Amino acid sequence: MNAKFQARRRRPGFPSASSFSLLLLAIVPAVAATPDWPSRPAPRPDPALEARIEKLLAGMSLAQKVGQMTQPEIKSITPAEVTRYSIGSVLNGGGTWPGNNKQAGVGDWLALAKAYHQASLAAPGGIPLIWGTDAVHGHNNVLGATLFPHNIGLGASGDAALVEEIAAATAKAVRSTGIRWVFAPTIAVARDARWGRTYESFSENPALVARLGAAHVRGLQGQLKGDANVVATAKHFIGDGGTELGRDQGVNRSDRAELMAVHGQGYLAALDAGAQTVMASFNSWHEEAAGVGYGKLHGSHALLTGLLKERLGFDGLLVSDWNGIGQVQGCSNASCPQAIKAGIDMVMVPEDWRAFIANTIAEVERGEIPQARIDDAVRRILRVKLRAGLFDKAPGEGVWDGKAEALQARELARRAARQTLVLLKNNGGVLPLTRGKRILVVGKSADSLPNQAGGWTLTWQGTENRSSDFPAATTILAGLREFGELQFSETAEGVDVRRFDAVIAVIGETPYAEGHGDIPASGTLQHSSRYPEDLAVLKKVSGQGVPVVTVFLSGRTVYANDLINLSDAFVAAWLPGSEGGGVADLLFRGAPSYDFTARLPFAWPAAICPGKTRPLFALGYGLSYAGKPASVPRLPVQQSSGGCAAATEMGIFVKSNQPPYQLQVGSLDGSWPEAALGGDLNASLGYPSEAAPRVSVSTVQINTQQDARRVVWQGPARLFAGSAQKAALQTYPNGALVFDTVVEQAPSASVRLAMGCGAGCAGMLELGDVLRRLGVGKRSTVKVPLSCFAAAGAELSRIEQPFSLAADAPFTAAFANIRVQAGAALDADALKCSQLKLQR
Repeated sequence: MNAKFQARRRRPGFPSASSFSLLLLAIVPAVAATPDWPSRPAPRPDPALEARIEKLLAGMSLAQKVGQMTQPEIKSITPAEVTRYSIGSVLNGGGTWPGNNKQAGVGDWLALAKAYHQASLAAPGGIPLIWGTDAVHGHNNVLGATLFPHNIGLGASGDAALVEEIAAATAKAVRSTGIRWVFAPTIAVARDARWGRTYESFSENPALVARLGAAHVRGLQGQLKGDANVVATAKHFIGDGGTELGRDQGVNRSDRAELMAVHGQGYLAALDAGAQTVMASFNSWHEEAAGVGYGKLHGSHALLTGLLKERLGFDGLLVSDWNGIGQVQGCSNASCPQAIKAGIDMVMVPEDWRAFIANTIAEVERGEIPQARIDDAVRRILRVKLRAGLFDKAPGEGVWDGKAEALQARELARRAARQTLVLLKNNGGVLPLTRGKRILVVGKSADSLPNQAGGWTLTWQGTENRSSDFPAATTILAGLREFGELQFSETAEGVDVRRFDAVIAVIGETPYAEGHGDIPASGTLQHSSRYPEDLAVLKKVSGQGVPVVTVFLSGRTVYANDLINLSDAFVAAWLPGSEGGGVADLLFRGAPSYDFTARLPFAWPAAICPGKTRPLFALGYGLSYAGKPASVPRLPVQQSSGGCAAATEMGIFVKSNQPPYQLQVGSLDGSWPEAALGGDLNASLGYPSEAAPRVSVSTVQINTQQDARRVVWQGPARLFAGSAQKAALQTYPNGALVFDTVVEQAPSASVRLAMGCGAGCAGMLELGDVLRRLGVGKRSTVKVPLSCFAAAGAELSRIEQPFSLAADAPFTAAFANIRVQAGAALDADALKCSQLKLQR
């Protein structure tokens, strides 16, 4: 690459490396000079407010205090139970709606908010409940709400005023449904694009994250006095974006100085902006330089209390993440004295809240949790509720409450989309296009609102949605049609490209959220290896003398040299939200005319593995129509040969299907067709039909949120994962098939676990006795050595079905984290072949 091509194109918000270092030194002199934590003064107490808190606290019983600290999910609690248990908060998870109705309107949401509020006032003390929601790019759980670009796109804009305006519009939409608390902004600094939450991060630049995170807090909260203000949450404290290999909920190994200089700046800025709540992170922290491991953050007193509350002067409430306490060593989803003693004030226990309340009361009475810690937690909860005006105005009393028009900010969203797109390549000045030309549009994402919006949209993963679920939105294809007639062919199959003046290809990633979006260490950043259909459609339209403009939708930067080579112009559009017209606005000449102003918030990789070479496009790079023309030469294409780390594990089903495998169900005798399990995590489906199911499947939790499939055998059937590709499992030394399970109803007959290797080739083992010994309701990990399958007849060099479980009714169990793991056969808890009946 020549120096001109590699040079950064800077704009405000993207400082140079030297100025960025100086900025960090100015912000955290304590970190630069000493390994000790920085300090920040706590807000000055309001004597009248504190006196009111003490009066409320004095009138509460222990049970009422623990109730205030408890946050159930709306699917698992009724208004009557809110009264009975003096519940302090509820939340709706991604993909939960009033009455479990995805079509619920503003009135339905407000009615439930009113019911919960009135129920909380009917409890002793009459303390209003606060409802929290994940409104992370608009009020994204609510049908018809405007959806803004995800944070990665807003980071590309570098525009704090835009972020504040979007947050204010989101707050108004949230208030229309009677909700007063938003679990945003995410102020993670993502360091590895393999992380499935990269799109929730504004940038790899900590200074930019801090600036935009503070703007987001200001936009949501205002002064907490108006009818369009909500309580903000800075999340996830701390270091979630810096885990090894980009593993969600993994281990951050930063030293103390790096933890603050990189991952802590957003919290300093968010607290200075007045953030009233902070959410603890799922990740662990290991201080490499000191050789000290602090374990899961939910249980770390040093970080939650010592750093956040004492050194940084945070006087608001600290909330746990979804069942986060259950990941602390020695704890469960329903009991964790360590997390409360560490500093968690409000505990998110979606389903197990009744047991949590009973256990916590008993733990306080036994002296395992100090009464003073309970009182401190409730003081903080009351402080936030009083500051937010919850005692002064009920749901339904605000000017925006119940007004569907408050959900809409479509012109703002269209402008935001325009300001977030980054032009990476424009050889020959192909863009902007001229109106009235013959345009062919191709690609799977051109007419797909789910792909355009990404995860955290109507449902948690976003995979369950259809374009018809977005009644107030515009696809990119529809936006392009505003500029003239065009022809659309998703695959370009059978189309004579030479009949057109230009081709616009809209391609990219499909929706995901959190760990479901992680690219495993055994994978790479090469986009076309995960989405070969995108490379295929570009190959069909390129090289025919017609310019190709690629609009690339993604939640991260990826290796795309092969795609860029097949494109004359290449636009990184991220996840632009509900207004595809904003994308179209930048591609055509016309009145008004717009230019590309966004710049890369993350460096764009030149290799399939992170950090292996200098980036292809540096942080802050971006072209514009007004700038000096720059041509991107033909790029070398690296072929994927294995993953970015040693292959010690092959995922089969880890929170979601791991390509090339897909969980399926089928009959034992071929009497009904095999069926892939549906992607709707909120549905319970029967196979072969709902009317006469032989097997029913639903989504539950074993380790983390919605990570498992619960299978109810109502007749002979099998659960299996298969692929046309053959896996060489002998390359996993001392390997085992490993899966987590909870048996709910023990099998009364045979259960056959098998690996298939093509027609007439299989290794089958009898697992019934093993499953019966596990006990009912207990989480267990089953490890079956690969050598046992080989002894039963499987050829490990060509496995097509690495997991197949056949059983008769009655039998019910949940399964998660199905994988092949090297070395697991040597574990002390691995099964012995002698415990299994080999069946040839």
